[in-house]
Amino acid sequence: MERPAISVLINNYNYGRFVGHAIDSALGQQTPGVEIIVVDDGSSDQSRSVLEAYNGRVKLLFQENQGQAAAMNAAVKLSGGDILCFLDADDWWAPGKLSATAAAFHSDPRLSLVYHRLQPMLTEGSPTLKPIPRSLCSGDLSLRLSKSAGWWPFPLTSAIAVRRSAWDAAGPIPEQFRISGDAWLTGIYPFLGGVAALPDSLGFYRIHNNNWYRPIDDAAMLRKRMAHWQDTVEATNRFLSAHNLPARLRLTDHHPYRAASARLDGVTMRARLRLAVEGFFFAGEPNLPRRVRDALRTARDLPRRGLDIGLTEPAK
Repeated sequence: MERPAISVLINNYNYGRFVGHAIDSALGQQTPGVEIIVVDDGSSDQSRSVLEAYNGRVKLLFQENQGQAAAMNAAVKLSGGDILCFLDADDWWAPGKLSATAAAFHSDPRLSLVYHRLQPMLTEGSPTLKPIPRSLCSGDLSLRLSKSAGWWPFPLTSAIAVRRSAWDAAGPIPEQFRISGDAWLTGIYPFLGGVAALPDSLGFYRIHNNNWYRPIDDAAMLRKRMAHWQDTVEATNRFLSAHNLPARLRLTDHHPYRAASARLDGVTMRARLRLAVEGFFFAGEPNLPRRVRDALRTARDLPRRGLDIGLTEPAK
């Protein structure tokens, strides 16, 4: 068989009610040389019966539950395409996503990663919020990430495509990224090559209770994010050191981490002002008006130290 040009890699865990929509959106792409691989990561719902109905049109792999990183790694291992396009089972793509992605890669052999915006959708499929990410970043992002502890307006999994040669250079996603494989892709690949941002919303991101992305965080989610950011900085530095790349990340440059800590602990007036000023110069946000607005809004909404910070814990 002729080697595919593009591999579509779908990871699924207990999204039997959604995964058919994701697969259909991939099958509907009018792009030649495409293979579709679905890895089910030990689902206990109706996923198997849904997926088996697609047998013959897609490659299927059922494995014990090991997390998103392991599912993505397994999908890549089965694939043969020079372009790897990731899709979460609860999301779906717009027509033309694969052709636009392939055209971007073909236009510049230096690119390691191509992404686009996603339109957030409610569970039943109606649009909500504005397309994400709001700001777009293209080109050599390594210096920006070095100054921001790796934070940038990064895309989510279903918007990300990478070149296989970059995957081979980076190696599999570490299994510590059990629920956030996109954090590895967006944190490491800008150090391996250029990044191209496509401005259109070429996919749809379904918002529900299991999402990492959400409009408002409770205290538990803030702690979870902080631990994740710290782990990501440490993993990135290990990678940079192992590959003899000069950049190093410092958590003190990670403004969202510092703001999350302030939300949990409360701040003095002086600390509030300092965080606002740091936000004005935060390298992670390239759009100046948005950076200033976000810095002022974040500083304004921080609770005073010693008072009830008003963050709820999730219900048990």
